[in-house]
Amino acid sequence: MSKDRLAAFMDAVLAIIITILVLELPKPDPVTLENVLALRESYICYALSFFWLGSLWVGLHNEWHHIQIINKKVVWLGVLMLFVTSWIPYALSVVIKDPMNELAQLLYGGSVMLVILANLLLSAALYKCHVDIEELDSDEHAWIVEMTYIPEILIVAIGMILSASVYPPLMSVSVFIAMLWTHLPFHKIYQEKIK
Repeated sequence: MSKDRLAAFMDAVLAIIITILVLELPKPDPVTLENVLALRESYICYALSFFWLGSLWVGLHNEWHHIQIINKKVVWLGVLMLFVTSWIPYALSVVIKDPMNELAQLLYGGSVMLVILANLLLSAALYKCHVDIEELDSDEHAWIVEMTYIPEILIVAIGMILSASVYPPLMSVSVFIAMLWTHLPFHKIYQEKIK
């Protein structure tokens, strides 16, 4: 089957999830500069989640660029990835209520980890079902996995450990670092490798 319907569905669901993020932000009451500034941690958590999900979308776009045909496994793994991604706004709302709470940060980190793992499974299924991909051989696909997904998993796992044992907001910091490591510099390298 063609990738177009699934890609459009995934784009739409990710757009809805990103939109829901802003609805989780608390409102200052009353609206004063002091009360707006008091919510700065909430705004930082929102921005982090927005850009992490945005970088996920960019990564999906880049990975799917040369894909033409998909199978049912890819469809269901795409649905699974969207399901676990839909937990991000909920996890964010818990963190916003208490950013210093270890369990809240671990819930957020666990949600991010599930999205990464689901995306890794989706990536592997995409590669296996696409028979006409001459631009990307198995060594290059392994390189992409090693340079993107594995470091992202390690960074988030370390963030979860540090969040539970040292300082809870380190979970959010690790998600930011993982985003910078995986989604920003390697997209350019990935695009150059498959040209």
